[in-house]
Amino acid sequence: MNRFDMVFIGQMGVSRIFPFEGSPFIEEGSPLLFAAAAASSLGKRIAAVTRITADKEYLLEPLKNARVDLFVQPGELYEYEVLFPTQNVDQRKILRMQVGKPFMIGDLPPVEPCLIHLCCIGVRGFHLDLARALKARGFRLSVDMQIFMRQADPVTGLGDSRLEDFPEKREIVSIADFVKLDAVEGRMLTGLDAPEDQAETLEGWGSRETIITCSAGVFARSEGKTGFAEFTNRSGPGRMGRGDTVMGSYLARRLNHSVQDALRFAAALTSIKLESQGPFRGTLEDVVRRMGHAPLE
Repeated sequence: MNRFDMVFIGQMGVSRIFPFEGSPFIEEGSPLLFAAAAASSLGKRIAAVTRITADKEYLLEPLKNARVDLFVQPGELYEYEVLFPTQNVDQRKILRMQVGKPFMIGDLPPVEPCLIHLCCIGVRGFHLDLARALKARGFRLSVDMQIFMRQADPVTGLGDSRLEDFPEKREIVSIADFVKLDAVEGRMLTGLDAPEDQAETLEGWGSRETIITCSAGVFARSEGKTGFAEFTNRSGPGRMGRGDTVMGSYLARRLNHSVQDALRFAAALTSIKLESQGPFRGTLEDVVRRMGHAPLE
């Protein structure tokens, strides 16, 4: 039986990005890649469960270089197009071209119960079943609410990917140990505009710890208290993967640090990532310098 601090489950992917200004470009990455790469910077034992085709195995190199243990199955990539119609980087339109086979509990390798972060793409029902099965097996669970909310064709998962409210939201929020969403998703779920109010509402639904991202930074709420850490990036070409980078770094830091420390750490690491395309490739020392204090023991 394998032992890890954290396991990430999700597809690898390739996207075509249409920025509000500038030329379209290809981003080779996925929520799994961004999140696991960020988490690996803290030296924890991290694993990733994913699928990939033989001709795209080179996409795994950043995770291999980051010493992430990989459990790879053959399967199609997640392919999509992302359009940013305005200067507001929180607003985007996503078109799914290919999603691949959904993950089920049988795809989990033999690992001891630990913290699992779900960053899958596909049809909502499979994610619900997987989350329930993982909790039944004793795993701690972190969920990106986007995987339940961003839906396209109900059978294939393809086409125009729209944010939707969903009836099982209170169940998922209550069984997850960590809930991640952005301010736009939070507005859809709660009907409230302010991330602070969104987080308070989710806590009322049973969320133990809620992390909400927006263009300005990151909010976290736990045990009745909400904190905020500002992004300090000087530019933003690395917008894709912002929330995934926040969550991977936050969760890894949170394993043995306070909410506020993990919040500041995640905002600093993500600020560095936002300044260039691709996953985070910096060091722990880079992040600590961005946080503005000496390394902690």
